[in-house]
Amino acid sequence: PFPAADLAVRGTPEDWLAEDAALAVEDRLRAALLLGRGRDAVAGGAAVGPHRSDLVVRHAPTGQPAELCSTGEQKALLLAIVLADARLRLLRCGAPPLLLLDEVTAHLDAERRAALFGEIERLGAQAWLTGTDRHLFARLADRAQFLHVAAGRIGGSTSEMS
Repeated sequence: PFPAADLAVRGTPEDWLAEDAALAVEDRLRAALLLGRGRDAVAGGAAVGPHRSDLVVRHAPTGQPAELCSTGEQKALLLAIVLADARLRLLRCGAPPLLLLDEVTAHLDAERRAALFGEIERLGAQAWLTGTDRHLFARLADRAQFLHVAAGRIGGSTSEMS
């Protein structure tokens, strides 16, 4: 339900790495930052550097760029990345991460929602999921705590869907 994503980082330093060794790129970046110091001071930030690079995502099974995928496929790709990171953190740290997922179910079909909820449970992660349509969380009714927020107030917590 969550397709593999091919990831790449694209930007000036990455382009330089295709042409030269990492140490040479460090020197080149240092020189570019020094040369642009006056311009960057006026602009309020550096015009060159890894902070200007972009994460490029492709739907691995089809090779299609993420920006050309449907909203649902984009959300599935993003969740694939988030869940892969969560699994890696679990392996590295020995403890599941805390997941904060805002409006995560909005563009997922029932199969992907069930898969997401199952993956969160397999991870043993504490997860805070937000959404405006409580029915999208119905599969969690017997194993989650639900909070209702309205007019700046948190309503009674319940594990029952009403």
